[in-house]
Amino acid sequence: MSQSPLARAVALAALGTCMTLPSLAQAEFIKDSKASLELRNFYMNRDFRNTASDKQSKAEEWAQGFILKAESGFTEGTVGFGLDAYAGTGLKLSSDDDLAGTGLLPNSYGNEGPGSYGEVTAAVKAKLSNTVLKAGGLMPKLPIVSSGDSRLLPQVFEGAMITSQEIAGLSLNAGQLRQANYRNSTDREDIRTTNFAKGISDRYNFGGGTYQFNGGNTTAGLWYGELQDVYDQKMYNLIHNQPIGDWKLGANLAYFDSAENGRKLAGKIDNDLTSLMLSAGIGAHTFRLGYQDNSGDSRFPFLGETDPAIANYVQVLDFTRAEEKSWQARYDVNFATYGIPGLTAFVRYITGDGFDGANGREGKEWERDLDISYTVQEGTFKNLALRWRNAMVRSNAVAASGDLDENRLIVSYTLPLL
Repeated sequence: MSQSPLARAVALAALGTCMTLPSLAQAEFIKDSKASLELRNFYMNRDFRNTASDKQSKAEEWAQGFILKAESGFTEGTVGFGLDAYAGTGLKLSSDDDLAGTGLLPNSYGNEGPGSYGEVTAAVKAKLSNTVLKAGGLMPKLPIVSSGDSRLLPQVFEGAMITSQEIAGLSLNAGQLRQANYRNSTDREDIRTTNFAKGISDRYNFGGGTYQFNGGNTTAGLWYGELQDVYDQKMYNLIHNQPIGDWKLGANLAYFDSAENGRKLAGKIDNDLTSLMLSAGIGAHTFRLGYQDNSGDSRFPFLGETDPAIANYVQVLDFTRAEEKSWQARYDVNFATYGIPGLTAFVRYITGDGFDGANGREGKEWERDLDISYTVQEGTFKNLALRWRNAMVRSNAVAASGDLDENRLIVSYTLPLL
C-alpha cells in the first residue's frame, strides 16, 4: 500500500472522477453514495511494571489519524456496479526509541519509526437482486472474521467476499482473504494467526451465515474458516434476546472447534472453546456475566489483530490459553436516563485459571477494565467523541512480569462528506 501523500490524493481524485462520469452518473449510484472523514487523536501508555534493566518498562506514544471512507451506490440495471474506497494516514506526534511499540505507529522498541504512514485501497462491487459481490480492500465484520479497529487506523484485508440476503431472515457469506494490511503497517502481508508464531498463509477461506427467527429475537449461526495449511475452524452460534416486563434479557452462546490443517503446524492446534455471555438490562443499567472454557491441547487460534466473537476477548488479554477457564462480570450505565445523553461507561473484571503458568506454577491471571465515553449530541461540536480506556492486568503466564497498567485516551470527530 502506498505511503505517498501524492498517491493517496491521486487515488481519491480518481474515485471522485469515476463518480462524475456520465456512464455512472445514474440516480441510485449518486443518491446512495456516502463518504466521511474521521479525525482520530490517540494517546496510549502501557506500564509493564517490570524492573529488569534489559526489558522495556513502559510504552508511550501519541498520534493523529485521518480515516476517509467512501461508498458509492449501485448503477441501474439487472446487475448494478459500484466502488468503495478507503484511505488512512497516521502522523506521529510523540514517540521515542525507548517508549515505542504501542501499535499506534509502524515501529517497535528501540526504533521510534517514521513520522507518518499511510494506506489506500478500494473495492469494486456488483449487486444482483439482494446478493452483493465485493473484491479488493475489505473490512469484514462477521463472527468468523472481524477486522480490528482498536488503534489509530483500522485493519484492512485484500480479497473477495459475497453476501446474499435473498431469503427473509437468512444471511449467507463466503469469501477468500489473500493479504492483510495491519493496523500499524503500510504493507500488504500474508495473513498470520495469533498465538502461533509460524501460522502464516496467503489464503483464508470462510463461509457461513445466520438465520433469524422467533420474531427476530433469536439468531442461529454456522460458520467455517480455514487459514490454508495452518488451521481450520468451525463455529456454532446461538443468540437470543427476550424482553420481560421492563427487563431486557440476552444470551450469546458460541462454540469453536479448531484443528491443524496442513504441514505448517501439524499436530500443534487442537482446541475446543465454549463462550457464553448473559445480559440483563433495565433502564440505564445493564449487567453481564461471561464464561469461557478453552479445552484441548493448544491455545485458541484466530487471525492476528481481528476481534474474535468470544466473551472474554477484552482490552489487553483474551483468556485463550490451553485449558484456561475464565469468568467475567461487567456493568454498563447510560447516563442519558439521568439527563446526560451521550455519556456512557462500563467496568468489567475477568479472571482466568487452570492453565500452566511460568516456572511450573499454577496459571492465574485477571484483568480489570474501566471505559468512559462521551459524544457531543448537538451544536458546533456535534459528533465529537472522547473516550478513556483504562486497564489493569496481573498474570503469571510468563517468566518475566506479566503485569501491566494501561491507559488509552481517544478523541475523534467524524465529518460527513456526502
